[in-house]
Amino acid sequence: MDIGAVREVTVGDCADLFSVDTGMYGTSEYGAAYILDAERPAIVETGIGTNHEYILDALETVGIDRPDLEAIVVTHIHLDHAGGAGFLAEACPNADVYVHHVGAPHLVEPERLVASTKAAVGDQWEFYTDPLPIPEGRVVELEDGDVIDLGNYTLRTHEAPGHAPHQVVFEVPEMDALFTGDAAGIWIPSIERIRETSPPAQFNLEGCLADLGTIRELDPSVLLYTHFGPREIDDVDTALETYGDVLSEWVDKVETARAERDDDVAVVEALSRDVDPDIVETWGERKARAETAMNVRGVLGYLDWKEQ
Repeated sequence: MDIGAVREVTVGDCADLFSVDTGMYGTSEYGAAYILDAERPAIVETGIGTNHEYILDALETVGIDRPDLEAIVVTHIHLDHAGGAGFLAEACPNADVYVHHVGAPHLVEPERLVASTKAAVGDQWEFYTDPLPIPEGRVVELEDGDVIDLGNYTLRTHEAPGHAPHQVVFEVPEMDALFTGDAAGIWIPSIERIRETSPPAQFNLEGCLADLGTIRELDPSVLLYTHFGPREIDDVDTALETYGDVLSEWVDKVETARAERDDDVAVVEALSRDVDPDIVETWGERKARAETAMNVRGVLGYLDWKEQ
């Protein structure tokens, strides 16, 4: 899928749904946003902000006028998911921004969010832009079980705090689909590979595995990944078990690497050099290694937390 490309999602029972490749980090097949052409139109996920024009262009392609957009929905406030929310809210004056209540204050006053993102992503920050603050009156705070009524479609909120305490997933019962955020890993469609995501500073393995249990109980037939794209699955138990194994084995790998080396800098350097060639080919060497380094730092922080 080319950067900026808009595609209709037709897998499973999905309808009136479109994805756009936001070109996150200058990389295709990494960051997606979704447009739901509902009676009350919605955008789900907003990218890092830098390429928010791709999403606005996609609205035009789908045939939704900016004043008609009613909902901007994010699974959590990490800036690769929520960084574009303020820009989209500015361009679409009648849309409210829906976010978990824990994260809501950081979209209104994003200074601390920016600082934590810079610490997490390192030199990848050059791909970002500072997010626009969102007026407090336009932010709708979500709790577990809340429903976003889009008329002919609904988004049901389910907390999924293992990746971050402000993360939720959104069930779309009319489509038997689920917007996963980062709760189900990173799906790389061109090589049909599921990959771990474990960024600092709030990654928690046990919480992530519990979130997979939440998704398993919802039993969707389509997973709508922010990273990246729609995926129809025949057996949700097998798909989620596979990701649980990937994540657990990744934590074990980092823990073993730490035991074998003198310091954490050496651990990050070693594992960021040891990246699957297929992933390097898909994302490019810089992004593949930077992603790995970030995920290593997240696991190291989790291991420190466990020892306390």
